[in-house]
Amino acid sequence: MLQSIIEMLHSIIEMLHSIIGDITGENNRILIRGTVVLMKKNVLDFTDFRSSIIDRVYELVGKGVSLQLVSAVHADPTNGLQGQVGKPAYLKGWITTITSLTAGESAFKVTFGHDAEIGQPGAFIIRNNHRSEFYLRTLTLEDVPGHGRIHFVCNSWVYPADKYDTDRVFFTNQTYVPSETPGPLRGYRESELVNLRGDGTGELKEWDRVYDYAYYNDLGNPDRDPKSTKYDRPVLGGSVEYPYPRRGRTGRPPSETDPNTESRLPLLMSLNIYVPRDERFGHIKKSDFLAYALKALVQFVLPEFETLCDSTPNEFDSFQDVFQLYEGFKVPDGPLLDKIKENIPLEMLKELVRTDEEGLFKFPTPQVIKEDKSAWRTDKEFAREMLAGLNPVVIRRLEEFPPESKLDPEVYGNQNSSITKEHIENHLDGLTINKALEKKRLFILDHHDTLMPYLRKINMTSTKTYASRTVLFLKDGGTLKPLAIELSLPHPDGDKFGAVSKVYTPAEHGVEGSIWQLAKAYAAVNDSGHHQLLSHWLNTHAVIEPFVIATNRQLSVLHPINKLLDPHFRDTMNINALARQILINAGGVVESTVYPSKYAMEMSSIVYKNWVFTEQALPADLINRGMAEKDSDAPHGLRLVLDDYPYAVDGLEIWSAIETWVEDYCSFYYKTDEMVEKDSELQSWWKELREEGHGDKKDEAWWPKMHTVKELMDTCTIIIWVASALHAAVNFGQYPYAGFLPNRPTISRRFMPEEGTPEYEELKSNPEKAFLKTITAQLQTLLGISLIEILSRHSSDEVYLGQRDTPEWTQDATPLKAFEKFGRKLADIEENIIKRNGDEKFKNRVGPVNMPYTLLYPTSKGGLTGKGIPNSVSI
Repeated sequence: MLQSIIEMLHSIIEMLHSIIGDITGENNRILIRGTVVLMKKNVLDFTDFRSSIIDRVYELVGKGVSLQLVSAVHADPTNGLQGQVGKPAYLKGWITTITSLTAGESAFKVTFGHDAEIGQPGAFIIRNNHRSEFYLRTLTLEDVPGHGRIHFVCNSWVYPADKYDTDRVFFTNQTYVPSETPGPLRGYRESELVNLRGDGTGELKEWDRVYDYAYYNDLGNPDRDPKSTKYDRPVLGGSVEYPYPRRGRTGRPPSETDPNTESRLPLLMSLNIYVPRDERFGHIKKSDFLAYALKALVQFVLPEFETLCDSTPNEFDSFQDVFQLYEGFKVPDGPLLDKIKENIPLEMLKELVRTDEEGLFKFPTPQVIKEDKSAWRTDKEFAREMLAGLNPVVIRRLEEFPPESKLDPEVYGNQNSSITKEHIENHLDGLTINKALEKKRLFILDHHDTLMPYLRKINMTSTKTYASRTVLFLKDGGTLKPLAIELSLPHPDGDKFGAVSKVYTPAEHGVEGSIWQLAKAYAAVNDSGHHQLLSHWLNTHAVIEPFVIATNRQLSVLHPINKLLDPHFRDTMNINALARQILINAGGVVESTVYPSKYAMEMSSIVYKNWVFTEQALPADLINRGMAEKDSDAPHGLRLVLDDYPYAVDGLEIWSAIETWVEDYCSFYYKTDEMVEKDSELQSWWKELREEGHGDKKDEAWWPKMHTVKELMDTCTIIIWVASALHAAVNFGQYPYAGFLPNRPTISRRFMPEEGTPEYEELKSNPEKAFLKTITAQLQTLLGISLIEILSRHSSDEVYLGQRDTPEWTQDATPLKAFEKFGRKLADIEENIIKRNGDEKFKNRVGPVNMPYTLLYPTSKGGLTGKGIPNSVSI
């Protein structure tokens, strides 16, 4: 009834406006007709119906949404020579456009009177006089006299005008370096950047658009237990001891217990953690899946799993018990299970407690056991996953024997490897060790130096593990076989006495075979921790966030490099903020499920000391690890030492495609090195990135100087590679490979059984049970695979490499054609990957588990697919 009355009043007012227009002659002016595409808030928040009604009432009393065109050619001398501003025009049909409660955009008409003083519009000002915000997608003007169609790409939340100190301004899809910006638009361009930087003070609110830097001082929670240090964590960043990339500032006050630690949001408020509004997860319904699922996991699923594990205190007794997770297992009825079902907010999230009619809970079957339930245990698969698995970025060619440590002997004593030629020389297909080294056929997965400085602390927690080195040999058929695994502990008398090490060699039968399986598990635990904390979190999520912040603070949306990089920053600040709140915080999910426990993030800070931006380029990384050599005659200018290295083969094709796209794009806007040097925004961006975003690395000599077009191209290629392909390679295989946790255990809970102990006798009599009692426990297994299932999924609105969510992202035809070429090249790469996976001569691409390597296959559908390269670190 109320809606009908509002619509009737609106019709009367519209008729009066038309009569007045006829009398004044306003209706006879030349008009510019436009279409605004936006999404009302009530589409996204169906609890906000009251605001929707109030907005309609506001429309009736003249408090609508107004737009004013800004001239790109005529300056206003009374307004600091900024562009002339036209008269307000209002969106039509807000009252009569009823939007459904499902995700969807609405188109509204707007009519501007043509004003000769405006000429060509280059921007527009929008004021939202309603009570609630909306998501503004685009404005398109038709038949602008002398200019035809003009398009504005907005993609931004517009809050009520009283939330802002300055007007919201949007620019056309033109692209300008600063010196070529039309004079009347320069002031607006500069003011917009000032607004985005903020003033560095105060707690930031959801409508704020401020991008600013902070240390990682929000991981600890000393207020949770002020009488102990259980939840204290060091501040990461801003010190020589704990350097780190910067995160986005929230401005929350310090904790009561420690003034250097930022206070934390309550768990119930996790989704409200501040990030600039346009950086929050997308508005398509699937996009909130991630946020709600993570919250539900911690808030409701974890307590239920704890109850389940308490009611079934026996551990997994056999691999069949683990397989039961994918075939269905009974969850005890009770109030906690009911609480989960009641509190997961969207129907689709019921997947988190997938139960069939019989009340059986089950997880999707991971690909690694889908075709063969035992192939994961083979030495061949163990080695293959170092080349085509979840963490294919660590293995390196062995260049000296025995392997040497780089740890300071003054502090750590002798940490060199105790593997001898007697351990391996009889397994080198007739080669001597020196000959195998010379022929580049020895490789190593080395998790010794990273772990050893922390091992004594880590083993004081519930974790019991070793530093490890795994040495492998390249066979004639192109596959790797493990030769020896060295497990090392700190010397009981002190670090300066060196390591206490034991070497294990392959065995298939009896207790020796069981011990070898455990040795591989300890090596896999180390690789899992390295993957999650370093390859994944540090080297993609954490290092990219400063680029997101610096780009928004220093490069205008009109800037060509902003337009190039912006798609590769989508959702990154939001997922990182959510990770700090739920996953990597003190007592969070990662500390509960990965072996370094409370030292996890601290360890990643120590490793960041050795991070080098230029070495994140794939070719540089492969050369540094000895996995490739420069060769001008080889594809991509590199010759792989190991031809059948799926990550490197597919990765180099993707890298080359990105590199060509970036070169085509940058060369259109930057014809000379001088243009790079004189681009004020570009130089400010690069200075701030080095001195603030990665401020603990500001004095490193390896930073590009940003004096040449080549340096700009190389820099942008690395950024896009890290945010897209590198992240995809180490993220979306998590569930396919590690969803079956015995294949990628994340924790070890006891040391290798020694002869003469009850544990050793158990290993002899029941090796499966002994194995499962050593690796990740039942509760951590359930929690861990629940987490990685969420993190391995693509949302249905994902935008992949070679795609844009806005086709008219620039008006310049040459870059648009270059981007189309980039997309075609990626489609060719997809075909190449399919062909290689079907070629039996490439034995590392499918392996004993019959699981094709697709982690660098560019596109995917939504869900759990084990392929697809999103544009950004979006999950």
